[in-house]
Amino acid sequence: MLSPSPVRSADARTFLFVPGDRPERFDKGFGSSADALILDLEDAVLPEKKTTARTLVASWLHPDRPVWIRCNAVGTPWFAQDMELAALPGIAGVMLPKAEAIPGGLAELSARLALPIIPLIETAEGLHRALDTARCAGVLRLAFGSIDFQVDLGLDGEDDALLFARSQLVMVSRLAQIGRPLDGVTADVRNRELLRSETLRARRLGFGGKLCIHPSQVATVHECLAPSSEQRAWAERVLAAVREGAPGATTVDGKLVDLPVVKKAEQIAALASAPAGDTA
Repeated sequence: MLSPSPVRSADARTFLFVPGDRPERFDKGFGSSADALILDLEDAVLPEKKTTARTLVASWLHPDRPVWIRCNAVGTPWFAQDMELAALPGIAGVMLPKAEAIPGGLAELSARLALPIIPLIETAEGLHRALDTARCAGVLRLAFGSIDFQVDLGLDGEDDALLFARSQLVMVSRLAQIGRPLDGVTADVRNRELLRSETLRARRLGFGGKLCIHPSQVATVHECLAPSSEQRAWAERVLAAVREGAPGATTVDGKLVDLPVVKKAEQIAALASAPAGDTA
């Protein structure tokens, strides 16, 4: 169940998209085990339905069920009205697509309402400017729009073709001292093994969450982003050894336990203690 606190979205593992013109899915999405719900006004909504979608979202919003919106991109005919919607009670934050900078109107709204922003990095220019974007006030974390990024650069493939971009977003997020980034969607909602492999890859690269397009994806993403049983057991052994001795003079599994090892064990223990579906 989603948490009413948008601040904790810095640690959320799953952000679930629901089309803004499908109100029959709003309650189901909010009641899912996803950490955060994004009502999508951009790619999931045809141009002729943008106004209707905005009206439907506005009529459903309530402060007791905070949700994110993905607005339309800066420069589109719909951006200004999306910003009016973003100011309503019940909006937990704004996901900005095709982000290459934070527009003044959104920055002002974020400052006035303490409204967090997640820029979607989807273009070469967006990646080039990602550090500046990440350091803007109000930016909570970055997200990777991997499909649009492939189109913008003419890339083919999800692995090596996008490795540099993914690693850059992880590095930029650390430099800006914001939350770990969100990886892009797995478009094939029926392929559980593909979802698993892509989520495990995201975790290995340092991502802290993933964008989802169907409720059935959420549990797998939570499972893959949580520490494995082997990792949890290792962390417990390390922390137990430290409690009994001094770092630098202790070994676990035949390996020296120094301060970086202890910090790694503490990170794993913290992730293991975060309940799946309640990290928003």
